[in-house]
Order: sequence, then structure tokens, then C-alpha cells
Amino acid sequence: MTASTVRKDATKDMPFLAWLKALSPSANFPQLLAVKMNSLVWSWLGLMALGWVMVMSASTSIAETYTGNAAYFSTRHGVYIALGIFVAFLISRISLSWWQKTDWLWLLLGCAGLVAVLIPGLGHEVNGSARWLNLGVMKIQPSEIVKLTVVLYISGYLIRRQAEVQNQWSGFIKPLVILGFIVVLLLLEPDFGSVVVLMGAVLVLLFLGGVKAGQFFLLVVATLVLGYLVVTAEEYRLARLTTYWQPFHPDHVYGSGYQLAQALIAFGRGELWGTGLGESVQKLFYLPEAHTDFVFAIWSEETGLVGGLFALGLLAFFLAQCMIIGWKAQKMGNLYGGFICFGIATLFGLQIIINLGVNTGLLPTKGLTLPFFSYGGSSLIICCVMVALVYRVSIEIDSDCSPKETSKKASSKKDSSKKPLAKKESVKKESAKKESINKATKANSKKALGQAKKETESDEYVTGFDAYVEELSGGRDDK
Repeated sequence: MTASTVRKDATKDMPFLAWLKALSPSANFPQLLAVKMNSLVWSWLGLMALGWVMVMSASTSIAETYTGNAAYFSTRHGVYIALGIFVAFLISRISLSWWQKTDWLWLLLGCAGLVAVLIPGLGHEVNGSARWLNLGVMKIQPSEIVKLTVVLYISGYLIRRQAEVQNQWSGFIKPLVILGFIVVLLLLEPDFGSVVVLMGAVLVLLFLGGVKAGQFFLLVVATLVLGYLVVTAEEYRLARLTTYWQPFHPDHVYGSGYQLAQALIAFGRGELWGTGLGESVQKLFYLPEAHTDFVFAIWSEETGLVGGLFALGLLAFFLAQCMIIGWKAQKMGNLYGGFICFGIATLFGLQIIINLGVNTGLLPTKGLTLPFFSYGGSSLIICCVMVALVYRVSIEIDSDCSPKETSKKASSKKDSSKKPLAKKESVKKESAKKESINKATKANSKKALGQAKKETESDEYVTGFDAYVEELSGGRDDK
């Protein structure tokens, strides 16, 4: 192997080296810096702009009281937005194949972060929970990082271990062992909300990966039992569960139901059109965490039902774009990209549902931020990274079906048709496949028929719905 070949392989495997090569004087900078402004990008930018307005309005009182600068939190949030866009741009330049090769490394780094927050002196405790690492400039929350790394790892695992996942218990149990370790670390912080979101995303990915129905429903039951045990194990969690039904009860309104009571007052004051942007009363130290967990309640107070529905519509449109890109990726055979899109959409969706449920009193109080809207540096940047990965999937599937790629495939077909030897070879292969299927049919043996199908369909990936339909119709072995 020559030195030039080694350099080429290194550049191919390391995106950073590829960037250095691309930055050479002969590089095509317009192509390097090009960003396709599709519906996903526009909705993402719209969400961040709207979130900036929310934080700017909800944080003025607390910022002026504690820092003397009413624009303190809004300025920092603007810096986080700019940093998030920059990081998202860099991430979108890295191919999915590189993420698939290194997913185990990112999982290890995420787990290391969860361990670090539990070490006295490293973990930063807020409101009784050690969930942050204080880096001086900003605080990062490893639980936000580990949720993404788990999605990346499980997505790659489902492809690497396809046959084992769909046919053996070992393929089903192995990722659950890793997941169990991560769940224990999250509960030690404690961070039960992240556990719920993470388990939901893993359940969706395993379903799409084609695990057997019995295994899937067993995991669902085990998750529900674990959730019940965790909730009833701590008095404060049980108190939240039993009091959110009646937050205005005299025994609860100034205790465990205080936040919810103040949030509901904010929604009630908003009515249809709201009190006006910046005119919230509840943000004046009546509603705790007004610029983080309960920012949507303040927004609804100031903009009313109309403003609340507008924000929800934008969130729904964004989630739909993530799902559509994942569906297209799966249809085009980019299964890793499809799994990533569905996993990320599930992370976003569950976190949105839980936060809005807490704000409106449909769920017990839980410390989960609202993606793109709540104030927070690490949460916003990780959300931008997740959007960049979905955007990267859209780039790769668009390049696969571009006119240039289509013309290349057409020309390759023409060239192959001009080669009689290749044509004869393909005819022989087809006849051999048909002959193997005919033998299996004549023998009336399920085992032989299955072997013939493996020969003809070895490259197919049986995912989610197809696997369950086949199993329910008696096509899969339940053992």
C-alpha cells in the first residue's frame, strides 16, 4: 500500500481531515458552504426565533432582579442560538457512515458524562438534582447528550445485528443491558423525565427494528412496572402524582401544587388573544422557572389561545418534517438514516408532550424543558445537533435520487447491456434462483422454502410493521 493510498483512506475515515482538504485553495467554497433551505430548516429557524422571543419576554423580571440586566438571559440565549447554528452546520457536513462507525464511542462519552455528574466536586446540583457539569462558561447536562448517543447506537445496532435482533433473545437483551445501566445512572441524579423520554425512543426503535411482538410487549410491560416502582419509591414523586389532580386544594396550592396552580392561572389570564407581549403578571415571581420549564404558560398568558396554537402548529410541522425524511430514507434503503430520524422525532415528541402536559396540568410536574423554546445552553445546542443529523439524512437521500445519480445509474445499465458475458452470467444466476425455489416448492418443505427466500432476499431488511404482519400471519417462528 502506497503512502498516497494511506492518506486517501485517512481522509475518507476522518471528517476533520476531509475538511482540511476541502479548505485548500482549489476548494469549491460555494459547494462546501451550501445549505439547502428545505422545510425542515425553515421550521427549525422559526422555532428558535420564536423561542428567543419567549425567553426575552419571560426572563426580564428575574434577570433584572438577580443580575441588574433585564436582557441578561435573552442575550445569553441569543449566543446559544448562534452557537447552535454553527455547530449544526459543522455536524451536517459529516456523513452518516462516520456516525455509524463511531456510535459506540459517543455512547461511552455519554455514559462517562453521567458518571461524572455523580462525582462530588464535578457535578453541579440544582434544586436537589445533580444533573449538570459546570464548565465555567456554561453548564452542560449529560442526560441531554446521552439521549442522542443512545439513539445513534441503537440505530446502528439494529442494522449490524439484524438477524440476531429479529430471531434471537440475545439480540433483544444486549441493548437492554446497556440501557439498564444508563437508566440507573439517570435515576441516581435523579432525572426520571429523561428516563421516560429515553425509554420511549428505544421502544420505537426496537419496534421499527422488527423485534418479535412478544418481546416488544414484554418490554412495554416491564417499562410500565419499572415506572410505577420508581414513582412510588420517592415521597416527592408520589406527592406530585397525587396532588396534580387538585392543585388549588388548600393543602396543595402552596405546596406541591404551587407551580401547576400558577401555570393554570397564566393560561386563564391569556384567554383568546392574551394580555400582550411582555405584559405577563405570572412571570413576576409568581410562577417559578418562568423562562425554562414553564415558558409556554407565560407565552400563552401574553399571546392567548391564538399564540399558543401557533406555537404548537409550528412544533407539529417540524416533527412532521422529521418523520417524512425518515420515511423517505427507509423507502430508499437508507435504514440507518431512517432509524435516526424516527428516534430523534420520538425524543422531540415525547419531550414536547411531557412539557406541555406539565404546563397544562395533564401530567405531574416534571423538570423537562420545551425544545427550542426554554432557556438553556446545552439543551438548545443538543437540539440543534439532532436537527443537523436529520438534515444530513435529507441531504444524502436527495443526492441518491438527484438527476446526476439517476443518469449515472442509467448509463451503467446501458454499459452492462453491451457486455454479453455479464448478461449471460446474470441470466444464469436468475435461473439458478428460480430452480432453487422450484425445488423447495416441490419438496413442500418450509425449511427449504425459507432457504430459497434467503438466497433471493438476502439483502432485504425486514423492519417493524412487515415483521409483525408476517409473524401474525404465521410466517415467523415464535420460538
